[in-house]
Amino acid sequence: MVVKRSGVTEPFSRTKVINGVRKACQGRPVTEDALAQLGQRVEEAVRATGSAELTTHDVGLAILGPLQELDLVAYLRFASVYRAFDSLDDFEAAIAELREATRDPALDQEGAGAGSQEDDRGSGGTVQVPEPAHAAD
Repeated sequence: MVVKRSGVTEPFSRTKVINGVRKACQGRPVTEDALAQLGQRVEEAVRATGSAELTTHDVGLAILGPLQELDLVAYLRFASVYRAFDSLDDFEAAIAELREATRDPALDQEGAGAGSQEDDRGSGGTVQVPEPAHAAD
């Protein structure tokens, strides 16, 4: 059972999880099969707790990990609602966390990437993600 913020309880629904994540994935290259797999992973994680009742917060936490692996933009969309972002600073902090979590240590080595073959775009195979612009204080 899932305890909602209002105190009402309802059975866990994989369909509700998938529908919520589908909204965050709107316009993103995420397949229905990937959404179904995410729903299954979330349900397995929820059941693995062994608890008869979980809060919607617990379910949201179970969604964030698999969604981050699936699509970072969808993850930010979902997290912005789930964690109630209310400023650009909240987005910037979340993006900084994602950059750190997805940073490739191999690229940190001196000279990493030197001599790598260029891809069709001529970028040398390395994609640089620009830092967010900061508004004047």
